[in-house]
Amino acid sequence: MFTFTPLLGAQYSSSRASQSILELDGGIKILVDVGWSDTFDTRDLVELEKHIPTLSLILLTHATPVHIGAYVHCCRTYPLFTQIPVYATSPVIALGRNTLQDLYASAPLAATFLPKASVSEPGASSTASAIALGETSEAAGSTGRVLLQPPTTEEISRFFSLIQPLKYSQPHQPLPSPFSPPLNGLTLTAYNAGHTVGGTIWHIQHGMESIVYAMDWNQARESVVAGAAWFGGSGANGTEVIEQLRKPSALICSTTGGDKFAISGGRKKRDDLLLDMIRSSLAKGGTVLIPTDTSARVLELAYALEHSWRDAATGEKDDVLKGAGLYLAGRKVNTTMRLARSMLEWMDENIVREFETAEGADGGPGQRGGGQGLEKGSKGVGPFTFKHLKTVERKRQLEKILADQGPKVILASDTSLAWGFAKESLRQIAEGPNNLLLLTESFRKKAPDGQDQLSTSATLGDTLWQWYEERRDGVALETASDGELLEQVHSGGRELTWTEVQRAPLDPGEQLLYQTYLATKRQLEDTSQVRGGQEHLDNAADALDDGSSSTSSEDSDSEQQGRILNFSTSLAHASRNKLALSDEDLGVNILLRRKNVYDYDVRGKKGRERMFPYVAPRKKGDEYGEFIRPEEYLRAEEREEIDMQQRRADAQTKLGQKRRWDEATGPAGRSSGGASGRKRQQLTQDGQRLDSSVADDLSLADTADIAVSSEDEAVDQVFEGPAKAVYTKESITINARIAFVDFMGLHDKRSLEMLIPLIQPQKLILVGGMEEETSALAAACKKHLATSTEDAAAIIFTPVNGELIDASVDTNAWLVKLSNSLVRRLKWQHVRSLGVVALTAQLRGPDGTNETDGTDAEDAGKKMKQIQDESASSAVTPIIDNVVKTGDKSDVIPLLDTLPASMAAGTRAVTRPLHVGDLRLADLRKIMQAAGHTAEFRGEGTLLIDKCVAVRKSGTGRIEIEASAQSATNQGNLGRGAGSFLAVKRKIYEGLAVVAGS
Repeated sequence: MFTFTPLLGAQYSSSRASQSILELDGGIKILVDVGWSDTFDTRDLVELEKHIPTLSLILLTHATPVHIGAYVHCCRTYPLFTQIPVYATSPVIALGRNTLQDLYASAPLAATFLPKASVSEPGASSTASAIALGETSEAAGSTGRVLLQPPTTEEISRFFSLIQPLKYSQPHQPLPSPFSPPLNGLTLTAYNAGHTVGGTIWHIQHGMESIVYAMDWNQARESVVAGAAWFGGSGANGTEVIEQLRKPSALICSTTGGDKFAISGGRKKRDDLLLDMIRSSLAKGGTVLIPTDTSARVLELAYALEHSWRDAATGEKDDVLKGAGLYLAGRKVNTTMRLARSMLEWMDENIVREFETAEGADGGPGQRGGGQGLEKGSKGVGPFTFKHLKTVERKRQLEKILADQGPKVILASDTSLAWGFAKESLRQIAEGPNNLLLLTESFRKKAPDGQDQLSTSATLGDTLWQWYEERRDGVALETASDGELLEQVHSGGRELTWTEVQRAPLDPGEQLLYQTYLATKRQLEDTSQVRGGQEHLDNAADALDDGSSSTSSEDSDSEQQGRILNFSTSLAHASRNKLALSDEDLGVNILLRRKNVYDYDVRGKKGRERMFPYVAPRKKGDEYGEFIRPEEYLRAEEREEIDMQQRRADAQTKLGQKRRWDEATGPAGRSSGGASGRKRQQLTQDGQRLDSSVADDLSLADTADIAVSSEDEAVDQVFEGPAKAVYTKESITINARIAFVDFMGLHDKRSLEMLIPLIQPQKLILVGGMEEETSALAAACKKHLATSTEDAAAIIFTPVNGELIDASVDTNAWLVKLSNSLVRRLKWQHVRSLGVVALTAQLRGPDGTNETDGTDAEDAGKKMKQIQDESASSAVTPIIDNVVKTGDKSDVIPLLDTLPASMAAGTRAVTRPLHVGDLRLADLRKIMQAAGHTAEFRGEGTLLIDKCVAVRKSGTGRIEIEASAQSATNQGNLGRGAGSFLAVKRKIYEGLAVVAGS
């Protein structure tokens, strides 16, 4: 059994966010992707929350917000989510962590609001509740809803450290979640999907089900990202789809781009078009703004532009690129480029060659990733060691660059212009008629009724894309370098209006509401620990021991929000006021939580309900013992020196500038910075130390973000702590031109129509696109698949969000019995965890008995007749009738019996042996080396044994063995070559199950 349910991303969807549920036989549930839209609406996660208690594992495909945007939110909000195994490739883990750190630092709404249930209780203040729910805010008012605390950099790193990395083309049998049924041999295999570095096509094998999940893939090779692995990946020249991805029982494919055609000329034509657009604006002295993402497609754009600037530096003298600046703006761009330099093996093979060439020119790996001493020439400069592209991570730096009147190109996050530096840049360049807004991704949003959604949840990118398609104010046509015309749409001075969201400090009433929320959350946590029994005693001690906590109360509270809010749904909301629970919910804790209550009836109670609820506070520690604070053991002169440094720092602090929250003060008001402060940064909010893997994952740029104290950081960061969302109406006049070059890196219509018939799926499920894209691709696939199946419409599904699709394998199963004589002749062979046997037998019809052998059937008939005669005059007739009825019911099962001697000789001549199993060349290499032979890989996919026998494995899984001429002519003497040839064949046959008819 196999069912598929798209939660987000199917047709009629208002965003490209992707979430899907795959349910296999035995109750195995797999969640593929945890995407989120740019609006960060928690209502998009309601359906996902229902499936979390039954999930077996989670798969992630790409490091983009539409695929992993809600991962951290789910880890913080839903306690069970962190117990589910998550699998992804290493680049998806690293770049995804970097993307979400940038997202939470730039987008206030990503932190989400206080839940309505926590601020709309009967005892809560009506005014404060209205403020928190945003009910009193005007269209452009200054009040908004109270925001939750966003996750810290350490929290995001800790959540991503839970993801288990996988490599391409290596089968892996995952572990299930604690609340999942057994996986029964489920196998996962990741293949390159193109589109992004580390992007994955998932192959899921379970029993008879072979499922290929291909969401957002690209067959074409690009400068950085290799093409999808349908034909074997980068460098492969195969003409057939590889065996592992061919003829699956179900192919789940995205339809985004299913109605567009690729640019004729391929990647070079696309890059030339991008440069022609840029040159046309720079020649007028304008600024080009290119919105892009944080960690995925930005690598392709940055690489293409950097190398174009390098070519211009050594090319024509009058090239406008020489005098123009090239900038990459984003809060985490330095970390992105550092990660890119560490994962070159995941990129196209041309990137690896370029890196090796640069290393050879440098004379060794000493200059790797440096770039400071490489300004003299282009030799020795690696693919992501930039000479011309300058990175910008601070808002003030970006403002200085935009204030410069010279020509420049700015790559800024993000693509939708909903958050990030792209929106800040647009404010500065919008009014310049010579400036150019160059879009690299299309935006297509339509509501189910066909009405446009720009009036509800549209971003700036949606609005500008609509202007580009309308072309109301005309199009400027310019000649490109190849003679073709460039289309740039005039804005015509139109006014662009949007709602700006900013974080602001809480008012006194909102502070009271926020404290009420924290108090209610603490009480819910205490109650959940009491109901959990003695096993939560230590956690309860930690919660009550406020004085021993090494972090602030608000930080420790924010980490436990999700667990408490989930548990609150099981409590009686109607009987709870804003600061307390009912007496029944509190139980024995009423002695501590209620005033003037000194007695509690313990008669008939069990466990902790019979004891006074006092928990002795314990000191914080880890497996090495109690935590030591070095500032408590300072000598007098050291303490005096630290006091002087603190007073000097306070004197230099500007008016209105606040101390960062991570600069905790000591018991006497002294700063606990220095070595002790850096050591304390390795502690999580509940006092536990981070895992070593998490500490290693924290990059240098991440550490700089934690402890930075520069002037630019002081300007960028206004305040920290509890905040609310303030909505203001903003508008700007757009005079800049708008252009579009497709840098999405997704498949086109031609690729889909060519590949799907070659893959030959038994069932095809189309998701991930709008209605017109999905319908167009479904119609095209019906024509191509109609040649191989009688009813193509029955195997193509186009579900909407929430629709369950039954895509199980169409099989017919029959139940037969095996006779005893046939069972004794069967010779089982084991291939991994499966037993394989071939049999040749005759099918006999029912003979009126429950026995399995002809001789036994005659004996059983005689026994039954004797029992009926003896019980003719007895009182057991009803029992006999039941026995006869039971026998009649089972007589419908046919019998498989051995062949007669006359037939066995004829059938044995026509049966041919079968080879069952899959042999990996790496395993064969180990086997031959263990047997005393030399075995080494030569070339791609060729194993050379004893320097005279070559073993290859084709894309279809066929094993080919070639031996030298000497080994073929000396078989009579069994020389070295012949012996190696026979030894290789023998070992190959030992690794397979040779099944012959029996």
